[in-house]
Amino acid sequence: MSTTLTFHWFLPTSGDSRGIVGGGHGAAARSGDRPIELPYLTQLALAAELNGFESVLTPTGQWCEDAWITDAALIDATERLKFLVALRPGLVSPTLSAQMAATFQRYSGNRLLINVVTGGEDNEQRAFGDHLNKAQRYARCGEFLDIVTRLWRGETVTHRGQHLSVENASLTRVPDVIPQVLFGGSSAPAGDVAARYADLYLTWGEPPAPVQQKIDWINSLASTHGRTLGHGIRFHVIARDTSEEAWAAAGKLLRGISPEQVRQAQAGLQSSQSEGQRRMAALHGRGSTFHAGTVARDLEIHPNVWAGVGLVRGGAGTALVGSYGEVADRIIEYSGLGLSDFVLSGYPDLEEAYHFGEGVIPQLLRRGIRVRNHEDPPRPSTARVPFVPATPQPQPVS
Repeated sequence: MSTTLTFHWFLPTSGDSRGIVGGGHGAAARSGDRPIELPYLTQLALAAELNGFESVLTPTGQWCEDAWITDAALIDATERLKFLVALRPGLVSPTLSAQMAATFQRYSGNRLLINVVTGGEDNEQRAFGDHLNKAQRYARCGEFLDIVTRLWRGETVTHRGQHLSVENASLTRVPDVIPQVLFGGSSAPAGDVAARYADLYLTWGEPPAPVQQKIDWINSLASTHGRTLGHGIRFHVIARDTSEEAWAAAGKLLRGISPEQVRQAQAGLQSSQSEGQRRMAALHGRGSTFHAGTVARDLEIHPNVWAGVGLVRGGAGTALVGSYGEVADRIIEYSGLGLSDFVLSGYPDLEEAYHFGEGVIPQLLRRGIRVRNHEDPPRPSTARVPFVPATPQPQPVS
């Protein structure tokens, strides 16, 4: 494999936990038992940097903290780590958004990536003062990205569109490095916008066959615009020394939720307008088969691909579960579809960052897979137990 794989981690700005947390797409927010404060997020960002992740995805929505302010607060605590800021087009003017990104690039040393989130559900958008419907939001998103990317290139932009209008807009200082734009979405309007403006198309974790279909679909759309996109996928991950340990950890997550909680979560998620959310829910039958006796393996939809997270969490609802070697196997399998970027998270995010960085990445490197921010091949470990001699010492004769 000649492709270099890139791994991104996650900042859980609604809370971290040993249980499933998260929200969005109609699911009630599930806050973690680790309250999110800046010292903890700093610790998590440093863990991501230490383990060689390229960036940390920072979400957006009513259920979490603001992504821009959170990531700006972490710039000085880190040296290399990039920040994948989730941005909702249209809630802030495109000129101001372009200016914010340019400023962030200068202050961070060009460590900004943009994850475009066209919009949540209608009720959440209205809470932010946005009263467009889904189709209108995607049309506005296209206008927004057209204006922003032209401003980043140093153009003076006058645009009078259906949803956005700017006159003689420009940036006093353009970014030295234009932020990479990541974009996800499974509907037809999402595909059209991604094909025209995304640098890297993201999909949520499904079995390989439907993922391949989405990649082929978006590649076909992009080719009509003379463009070629990169591809990435969003998974949670539970990786351990052995498969048994990993599935036991998944089982513990499952035992932390009840059939009633699943029923309530799925009732909310069923109202979602998101095509991606519909696909996530279909993987576990909208929780219809979940009961008190359900075990983790009952929700394995492909070897080492688990749909249990999506029982109560909106958005990305699948996890890679297995030994370090098995998770590496699945990553290699998915990369063979054309995926280069993996956006990962775990429960809790802090500990799982180390499980993946110290367990899975060395497995990939030993197999000759190139991984960004890691040596290839890995150096032999020089770790020693403190105060213990490297070789046995002769003992006095008593």
